[in-house]
Amino acid sequence: MPIGAVVLSPDGTPLASARNAREELGDPTAHAEILALRAASEIYGDGWRLEGCTLAVTLEPCTMCAGALVMARIAKVVFGAWEPKTGAVGSLWDVVRDRRLSHRAEVAGGVLEAECAALLEDFFHGQRGNRTG
Repeated sequence: MPIGAVVLSPDGTPLASARNAREELGDPTAHAEILALRAASEIYGDGWRLEGCTLAVTLEPCTMCAGALVMARIAKVVFGAWEPKTGAVGSLWDVVRDRRLSHRAEVAGGVLEAECAALLEDFFHGQRGNRTG
C-alpha cells in the first residue's frame, strides 16, 4: 500500500521516514508509522520518547499506530486521507486525543486529502486490474 510516514523533530527537521512494509516483511506491525517511530527513536530523545515531534502520514492511523503514537508521546499527528473503516485519529475512534490517556496529541487531518486519497485509489484500482481468474 502506498502509505508513507515521516517523523519531524520539534524544529521541523526530518528524523526518520518509512513506508508500509507489512506484506514485504510478513509482519502485521510493519505499518509506516511504526517503522518511522522505531527509526526516529534510535536517533532522537531518550530511546522512546519523541516529545515535541510530529508524525505526518498519508492515511489516518489505525488503533495500533495511534496507540504507539500516544506511547511515544508524539506532539502532533498530521495525516492526509481519512480511513472510515479503521481510522483511530478521528474517524472510528480518537485514540490520540482520548482524555483518559496520559498523553494526547494535536491532530491535523485531511491535509492534502484529495492527493493522498488518489494515491490509494490508484493503487487499489491497479491491484484489482492485476487479478487473474
